[in-house]
Amino acid sequence: METENRRIAILGAGPSGMFMFKRLIESGDKNITIEIFERKSQVGAGMPYSSEGANREHITNVSANEIPTIVTSMQDWVDTVDNAVLQPYHITSRNFNEYKVLPRLLFGKYLESQFGLLCDKARAAGFTVVLHLGTSVTDIIDRPELQQVLIEIEGEQVEPFDAAIICTGHNWPKKHEGNVPGYFDSPYPPAKLKLELNHAVAIRGSSLTAIDAIRTLARSNEKFVEGSDGMLQYIPLKGTKRFKMVMHSRNGLLPAVRFHLEDSHLQNDSLLTPEEIEQHKRENNGFLSLDFIFEKDYKDLFKEKDADFYERIRDLSIEEYVDLVMGFRENADPFELLRREYAEAEQSIQKRESVYWKELLAVLSFAMNYPAKYLSAEDMLRLQKKLMPLISVVIAFVPQTSCRELLALHNARKLEIVSVGQESDIEINDNGGITYYYCNEDDKECSASFKTFVDCVGQPHLSFEDFPFKSLLSGEVITPATLHFRSDAEGEKLFNDKTKNVKKEEGHYVLKVPGISINDNFQIVGPDSAGNERLFVMAVPYIGGFNPDYSGLDFCEEASLRIAGHLEQQSKKISV
Repeated sequence: METENRRIAILGAGPSGMFMFKRLIESGDKNITIEIFERKSQVGAGMPYSSEGANREHITNVSANEIPTIVTSMQDWVDTVDNAVLQPYHITSRNFNEYKVLPRLLFGKYLESQFGLLCDKARAAGFTVVLHLGTSVTDIIDRPELQQVLIEIEGEQVEPFDAAIICTGHNWPKKHEGNVPGYFDSPYPPAKLKLELNHAVAIRGSSLTAIDAIRTLARSNEKFVEGSDGMLQYIPLKGTKRFKMVMHSRNGLLPAVRFHLEDSHLQNDSLLTPEEIEQHKRENNGFLSLDFIFEKDYKDLFKEKDADFYERIRDLSIEEYVDLVMGFRENADPFELLRREYAEAEQSIQKRESVYWKELLAVLSFAMNYPAKYLSAEDMLRLQKKLMPLISVVIAFVPQTSCRELLALHNARKLEIVSVGQESDIEINDNGGITYYYCNEDDKECSASFKTFVDCVGQPHLSFEDFPFKSLLSGEVITPATLHFRSDAEGEKLFNDKTKNVKKEEGHYVLKVPGISINDNFQIVGPDSAGNERLFVMAVPYIGGFNPDYSGLDFCEEASLRIAGHLEQQSKKISV
């Protein structure tokens, strides 16, 4: 029986859309027409690697050897690309090092070229590919009775498809920016932060997003020079004497420094298999135990890697382990710790030896990301409160060049960090700017006013109500992401204590987590708890509740693999 040609839409041509495109080509199924919709003119780069997310000073936190294969390697591309593309970054085919991090805009050019090669490869293999650039998808309407989805283009034209994969990438909503002078809801696009200032700037957060803002603001108000000792020094510009940046962080910590990864793709043969996870869920009332995955996908990996460290932590609970590690970090001056970790990372890279406890935290985070939707509400609260704050600090992998700039700024008294505790508040001032209210480490109430404020908490996990395609919302095609409590008594207690996001639904207590409900194949899950056979989503801002850690291109690679696998199964059923 001849298979009917299917029409598949990919919404977004950034990294996630590109990996999805790659998977469809690799499937070899020529009975599909692939249509890709991209609101910008550039493909491949997405927000992080284009001018929407980077200036020339911004760098990736991955090196070329850590990038999943697309079509050609970064080294091959550097060897063949026009020197005019490389020259602004002082890179040549001779000095290129696949173990060094890359300028983000240059990496975007590489991804753009890879997307073009994928198009060539697809058409040469006989695929029908239609690329819609400068085109916005404004709505999606599900038509289950027709087994189709309707894609609304520019609020006017509507086109039917057999399946749609939402790959719309990052989203930084604006709440006050543009209406409140000196208020920035995010540091993106970074060109807006090219400001010469003669006052202190408040930065909320100390993540990689904050470092992006710092690197841009710094260059507008100073220049860096290398001293005789090889370290950077800061030279202020005239008229910026009072300029400085103040990071406000819940725990007063800076992220950890990038080191040599033994496994550049964060994989491990000793990790739990999907079959082992399923067996555990059957034995655990359908839940995945956080303690179980911490034991098997973290602690046990040290038996071979570092037996002494394993003996130190083998009997520690998650809470005890986090307290041990975070206690060490919290008791150290953050910039002194940064100096020590910079030296440790330099040695790690020179010797090509990993810092195992940090690398394996990254492995754990990647391993538990996809089955996290099976955690009980109790375990998800533990993950959010204890384990994720440690993971987010340790696996940020701040590049060495960023560390050198942070230290130079701090040495010049142009950068400091303030611990604001778990509860802090920002009040918008009548004449612009903000006032920060918080309690310091001595639990003393503090406040400070700033003319300029940049919110740098990173990509927000957006709510169910923020989902951009409103027909899916109003038509009840999507559902909020929630987790059940293992113990109704615990759920009731937290509900009565008015614990945030604990709700009562149909006689049971649930924890509402950010975004929409999806299954293991990244299908949208409807009110009937079934996966939608026509709609898939890889847009990270809207699935953060069920995927608490999405790690760049590794996420794109894994998620696209799962979606493509399900589409292939669908195709086989249709052809039978």
